[in-house]
Amino acid sequence: MLITLVAVALLAFYVAWNLGANDVANAMGTSVGSKAVTLKQALIIAGVLEFTGAVLFGHEVTQTLATKIANPALFAATPQIFVIGMVTVLISCGIWLQIATSRGLPVSSSHAVVGAIAGFSWVALGVNAIDWSSIGLITIGWVLTPLISGAIAALFYSQIKHWILDQPNQLVQLQEWIPWLSTLLLGVFGVIVLPSLTEPLTNFVIELGFTIPAYDIPLLTGAIAAVGLTIISWRQLGDLAEVEEKFPLQTQELPSIQDPVERLFGRFQLLSACFVAFAHGSNDVGNAIAPLAAIVYINRTGSVPTDGITIPIWILILGGAGIIGGLAVWGKKVIATIGENIIALQPSSGFCAELATATTILIASRLGLPVSTSHALVGGVVGIGLVQNIKSIKFKTLKGIAAAWLITIPVSAVLSAAIFSIARILFF
Repeated sequence: MLITLVAVALLAFYVAWNLGANDVANAMGTSVGSKAVTLKQALIIAGVLEFTGAVLFGHEVTQTLATKIANPALFAATPQIFVIGMVTVLISCGIWLQIATSRGLPVSSSHAVVGAIAGFSWVALGVNAIDWSSIGLITIGWVLTPLISGAIAALFYSQIKHWILDQPNQLVQLQEWIPWLSTLLLGVFGVIVLPSLTEPLTNFVIELGFTIPAYDIPLLTGAIAAVGLTIISWRQLGDLAEVEEKFPLQTQELPSIQDPVERLFGRFQLLSACFVAFAHGSNDVGNAIAPLAAIVYINRTGSVPTDGITIPIWILILGGAGIIGGLAVWGKKVIATIGENIIALQPSSGFCAELATATTILIASRLGLPVSTSHALVGGVVGIGLVQNIKSIKFKTLKGIAAAWLITIPVSAVLSAAIFSIARILFF
């Protein structure tokens, strides 16, 4: 069993590696494409935040996936079959993510996991073991997610374009809009990130004897952060404007100080990218390490996990390390696809695309729709392109991405079914 655990740990690391190479483009692709950060800076920032999110908050999603990834009750009498199924899921997802990444195609790791589960469950227990309602919801998500995100991105960008970018005095307009942009940024991303970040403080206050609603501290933190961001941004904008006035020739020659409006949007975009990276690390790491957590539980107890389980810290560290390793070594291709090969991005448009992505995920979560960050971000970027100029959109790239989306579940399901069938013949 020790050899099995080591092998499964290596497989989980392999999946996390591919997850980092493919999915982290969602966090940093538009920032690199808009030149808000360099590729090297993006890799460092995303690496730190993805790892932190995975280790500190990855246990909740991993726990859910480990006990709900397939119906555990159906495998109660045959834990060995469940173990083989989990190994199959890891192999199938890892292979498909690596293939997609090698072609620079952003795909959904969550959808790959669902497809792999469907494949091995069909072979192990029959067609009725597959949750067809979940497959149906995901299919609806394929269509709705990019459309909703594209519409929101187009709305955000058209307003910024009309009220700031197309105005004769951009600096004055941006100065008036900074408080609203700060509130919007920290409002949308704060709902995703702040409840998890402030949970220890909330629990501490409750232990002291204060009875407060669960969201009071996150709301207070977000409000303070929005005011702080507004004040800092006003100061930065003033400094950038002074540079432009003192050195007008240099600002025309050097892109780094050319446009104070886009520079400030670049900082807003970088902040939003940091939120995305942290949230992604805490959420999607479960796709890689949940099967490993389930197998470790079976090895320790001899039974299939049917309820909440404790995730050992070494598993979370393994997943986080795999994500940043894959991002650093293989992440460049998908980042280039998202950031450069759909439309040309500026910080203002990249910021709108990321904000639309986060808003779409929030809306979908409230509606109970399973969504893909990749789908939302691509839709957001296309929405920006429609506002700018439809001819600027590289439809050849979009065709490749759409094809990869459509075949993710079938390919991972077939791979999983084939590998599981072979494994069952070899071991039983």
